[in-house]
Amino acid sequence: MWLPVFGLLIGVLLGLLTDLKIPAEYSNYLSIAVLAALDTLFGGIRAHLQNIYDEKVFVSGFFFNIILAASLAFLGVHLGVDLYLAAIFAFGVRLFQNIAVIRRILLSGNSRNFKKTEKS
Repeated sequence: MWLPVFGLLIGVLLGLLTDLKIPAEYSNYLSIAVLAALDTLFGGIRAHLQNIYDEKVFVSGFFFNIILAASLAFLGVHLGVDLYLAAIFAFGVRLFQNIAVIRRILLSGNSRNFKKTEKS
């Protein structure tokens, strides 16, 4: 559970402490990668709170989401269409849905009751 959060904190600290500049032509790819990573992180937190977390699903979902989103952006660049916006929209919606579920679980105080009520 804490490994993804720890990895995120390490990444943020490294990003703040180094003088790494990303070229402007890669900004679309980076925005999608960040959204895919955040979507996977909050999806993992949600799964943990619902007692359905699976590490293989988490890791495979992380890489699959990033590869799919980067492929959409790459294809869009070569077609002259802003396909990266579709990935941003999809990941943004899922991110807010995961955060809403996490909030409801934390406010209810009991993740097992939430899991039962969500299915009904």
